[in-house]
Amino acid sequence: MLKQRDKPKLVILGCGWGSVALLKNLNPDNYHITVVSPSNYFLYTPLLPSATVGTLELRSLVEPIRRITSKVKGHFLKANAEEVDFSAKLVEVSQTLPTGEERRFYLPYDKLVIGVGSKTRTHGVEGLEYVEFLKNVTDARKIRSKVIECFERACLPSTTDEERRKLLSFVICGGGPTGVEFAAELFDMLNEDLTLMYPKILRNEVSVHVVQSRSHILNTYDEALSRYAEERFARDQVDVLTNARVSKIEKDKVIFTQKDGGDGKIVTKELPFGMCLWSTGVAQTDFAERIAGQLELQRNKHALETDSHLRLLGTPLGDVYAIGDCSTVQNNIASHITEFLKQIAWEKGANPETLALDFGMWRNVATRVRKRFPQATDHLRRLDRLFEEYDVDKSGTLDFQELKELLGQIDSKLTSLPATAQRAHQQGQYLARKFNKLAQAAPGLAMNNVTDGDVDEAVYKGFEYKHFGSLAYIGNAAVFDLNGMSIGGGLIFVYLWRSVYFAQSVSIRTRMLLAMDWGKRALFGRDLMNF
Repeated sequence: MLKQRDKPKLVILGCGWGSVALLKNLNPDNYHITVVSPSNYFLYTPLLPSATVGTLELRSLVEPIRRITSKVKGHFLKANAEEVDFSAKLVEVSQTLPTGEERRFYLPYDKLVIGVGSKTRTHGVEGLEYVEFLKNVTDARKIRSKVIECFERACLPSTTDEERRKLLSFVICGGGPTGVEFAAELFDMLNEDLTLMYPKILRNEVSVHVVQSRSHILNTYDEALSRYAEERFARDQVDVLTNARVSKIEKDKVIFTQKDGGDGKIVTKELPFGMCLWSTGVAQTDFAERIAGQLELQRNKHALETDSHLRLLGTPLGDVYAIGDCSTVQNNIASHITEFLKQIAWEKGANPETLALDFGMWRNVATRVRKRFPQATDHLRRLDRLFEEYDVDKSGTLDFQELKELLGQIDSKLTSLPATAQRAHQQGQYLARKFNKLAQAAPGLAMNNVTDGDVDEAVYKGFEYKHFGSLAYIGNAAVFDLNGMSIGGGLIFVYLWRSVYFAQSVSIRTRMLLAMDWGKRALFGRDLMNF
């Protein structure tokens, strides 16, 4: 255990999945911990669509962040991170008072973790001021209020037939998990509660439309599951429009283009709406964009780039890390080819670029690649086949160009990590384990005057993401994509889906609230009130 004055200062920006996983696995005796976030709660985002229609209450999806920080003897500041001075190791933080006055101050750090999340991607479409987003508690509350307001206005005798059709039309732009699950939750509410609460509205008057730019909804899932979801929606009369690109949003309608199924021509169409949800991927937050603008090595327009140890590229080694939706792990194995060959070339007294690798030397290089880029491990299982395939001249060795082509091929197979809670959670757990190891190693490193160099790599392995599968709710049914095994079905799968999210909930308190909400909905229906 370190003395109080010797503890490094760890500052964490954001309180999402990655940050909370880091806090829950960190040894509190090793660091002075400060969390900075504009919201003072952790939000359980996978169940957010359920809160938009009253299936779950918002309080069941949030956990006070101070309850989590108190367990690691940490501090919490409800404020916004504005800038970072990497040379001085200072974070500039702002707070806005109720009077509107803004106050700024600086927060020193020894290690900084950036986990500020993302915002919804706009794709440059005009008119997004007329749509709703679904990223936080405020968004869910606005959607719930808007949906109910549409029903209330549709019941008024002064509402014309044309206005009624618009009010009872709901459009979801984006066929990913968020858009699909919102459509499913809305469908459930229409079938189970609408006619009881709004007898003047007929069920067949209400329409739900999903506009998807790709050829299938849930396009990151197995194709069989995508087709199952589409068939289920077709049976439930949820209109799925694939190969459709939104070009403009107006106050009460969505304008989009779609390929005509007959002759393949691009046709412009319109959909009136009472409420439109925009859920089309993620983009960098303003803070992440400012950070990227400060660093020359940051060339990705969609996320902050890190190395395999989650260290932010362009910053002093071992000072700044980035996790979650705001970041992406850079895969550039081929560009490190000289580095992989340098040690072997030195042992042989040869130039790395003229060195010819026999099979034993290739195994040595492959071991170094696995250590530096753990995500490449699955593509380096049959070293003998790779060696034989890329030994083009059949010389029994790999020259520099042949090795470069081999590593380049592996590069092309490595995809960006998904912007999911699962990935952020794993990254938070990884950083916690590594920080604990670094703290344990610190006295020995200090005794030997080791202050520079790649300490992270010496102490702990690189981050390796393990995908455990994806799941989605599609209206009294659920689908599971479990690493090659695809299953889906009705009520039993719904309970399995609920069980998974119930088990992953952040605390006993939220689990109890979730169980109570599901039971309350089964007994009394949804609370269709807006206030």
